[in-house]
Amino acid sequence: MIDKQILKIKGMKSLMGKLVGISFLQALFILFQCVFLSRVITNLFHGESLLTQSKYIFIFALCFVLRHLSHLVSEASASKFSASVGKKLRKRLMDKIYRLGPCLVKKEGTATLTVEAMEGISNIENYISIISIKIVEMMILPVILIVSIFYYDFTSGVILVLVFPIVIIFMILFGNAAKAKADKQFSGYKILSNHFLDSLQGLETLKIVGKSEKHSKNVFLVSEDYRKATMNTLKIAILSTFALDFFTTLSIAIVAVFLGLRLLKGEMMLYPAMTVLILSPEFFFPLRQFAEDYHATLDGKNAMKDLERIEKSTDLKIESKIKSSEFKLDDETQLEINNLSYKYDGSDIYALDNISYKHKGLGKIGIIGYSGSGKSTLLNILGGFLQAEDKAKIKINNTEINHFTQEGWQEDIIYIPQNPYIFSASILDNIRFYSPEATLEEVKEVSKKVGLYEFIEAMEDKFESKIGEGGRSISGGQAQRIAIARAFLCPDRKILLFDEPTAHLDIETEIELKKYILELSKGRLMFLSTHRLHWMKDMDEILVISNGKLVQSGNYKEISKQGGEFEKLVKRMRGDRIE
Repeated sequence: MIDKQILKIKGMKSLMGKLVGISFLQALFILFQCVFLSRVITNLFHGESLLTQSKYIFIFALCFVLRHLSHLVSEASASKFSASVGKKLRKRLMDKIYRLGPCLVKKEGTATLTVEAMEGISNIENYISIISIKIVEMMILPVILIVSIFYYDFTSGVILVLVFPIVIIFMILFGNAAKAKADKQFSGYKILSNHFLDSLQGLETLKIVGKSEKHSKNVFLVSEDYRKATMNTLKIAILSTFALDFFTTLSIAIVAVFLGLRLLKGEMMLYPAMTVLILSPEFFFPLRQFAEDYHATLDGKNAMKDLERIEKSTDLKIESKIKSSEFKLDDETQLEINNLSYKYDGSDIYALDNISYKHKGLGKIGIIGYSGSGKSTLLNILGGFLQAEDKAKIKINNTEINHFTQEGWQEDIIYIPQNPYIFSASILDNIRFYSPEATLEEVKEVSKKVGLYEFIEAMEDKFESKIGEGGRSISGGQAQRIAIARAFLCPDRKILLFDEPTAHLDIETEIELKKYILELSKGRLMFLSTHRLHWMKDMDEILVISNGKLVQSGNYKEISKQGGEFEKLVKRMRGDRIE
């Protein structure tokens, strides 16, 4: 249940120290509460009036209130700390997603990252909040209470001390079984999340090709597997709770029997016997609370491990050699790349092999090649989503860097993939993605630029119409228009990365979007990866990639005269025979 990782969290030791002090006071309040309750019951049994017990009743009530008040203070302190940790973790995760972009999303799955950012970190907050209190209470409360029980009756203390490790052994046995089941359940939950989200996004396509009914059976089977895993976890949880309650209740019953027999024989007075009997359940209370919360915190522990795995899933180093406050892209900016190579994990073949390239200023750079030639890999490296081997030498102006995962460079980027992400939100908020402070009038203006205005005005709620998941579905061309509108609304970002932006669109829509993209590129540095040749005439420079190598570069006229790989591409696109 306890993950050593949480003890390394900054501020955790300080919180634990605070909770130790509060738990010590709480233990004293529990002790005095039991003592004075026992005193009242004993005195009333001996025939004293209720009125004469008023001071003991008052002290008991005060201790009762202070006991619960101290626990509330512990919970408030732990909750405040866990909320601050959750905020930092969420920021770290979102920064990781922002820095690694499509590479991380592709590797982990959209649903996994969504669940981790929303439910996962909330579970971690809950885990830290609960476990920090339970650890301290387990260390403090039982020790003080068992010492008090030994003071009043040695025999009862021995019985409780002997039963305590037995209960812990059963907790460990059932806990390990529950952990194995919970791990399986959590894995099933991630599979179900990814499967459901992928199904939801492709529902329209499945319907068109007549596969929706068949696919619904797959969703049912995945859901059924998750249900079975959940039920198996619950069985273990219920069984472990039963075992814990059984042994703690049995031990208290044994103590009560021995106390009763000794009272009957006159070997013990009522007051100490009553005090021990009231203290015994309190002795086991932290342990029972610890066990009950075990299952509630397993999700948090699993989420913490998953978050740690995501953070270590790549060895990308985020640097600030190029700071956002200092970096400015203009006509004098010089970009120089030497010996840039990249190999994907588990592959012996270089996706990019010794790429060297120089460029000055702004402009439109087309990256062209066959599918699998390395175009997208180069674009991802330029975006800082991947990092080339250390032998690469990159220079931007007078700053030497090993990769593009730089604060200033990445904050100047607008990335538009084949399928731009449309959030479950209004059209207004979707367009304002890069510029949340933009006014409605500014959004209207850019929507006119990209040919969206009439489409939006025809909708019932206009710019407040909800689109994306849970809202109205839109076509691929409309999604690309929204992505381009986002870029138009953010003129401060000067680097455009287009990864096959029109690959899945019909030629009419592509030609219409082309004029918007070319207009958008004015005054910026644009890298456009595509296998569509008609874009190349509009590029200031063309990079031809083949088998991970940069085989040709130059403007359209220069490359057309060179022949080589570019000529082969042209012939293949025309359907000519290639010798």
